[in-house]
Amino acid sequence: QVQLVESGGGLVQAGGSLRLSCAASQNIFAIVVMGWYRQAPGKQRELVADITRGGITNYADSVKGRFTISRDNVKNTVYLQMNSLKPEDTAVYYCSVVLVTSIRSWGQGTQVTVSS
Repeated sequence: QVQLVESGGGLVQAGGSLRLSCAASQNIFAIVVMGWYRQAPGKQRELVADITRGGITNYADSVKGRFTISRDNVKNTVYLQMNSLKPEDTAVYYCSVVLVTSIRSWGQGTQVTVSS
């Protein structure tokens, strides 16, 4: 089981930016996919973006052009740069990884609140 520690959430005005970080306790090369999900009150958890070990990225349509996912293989960390934030981006954001063993792990979540 890999431990994930998220940071970087907070309160920001619409149009602002935040960067989320997710540090993994396990060597990042043992991780097949790293991603960010979010869950707003009363809604299902949804994929925001993910990145494969090979660096291939995938984004939800709602964040394309505004969010960028990246990884630092030396620091075993994945980032989510969020620009042009909207009130509808308000949610708890979760980091998640899938290991080569096909086991999925989740972080504890970090709150992102965008005020209008």
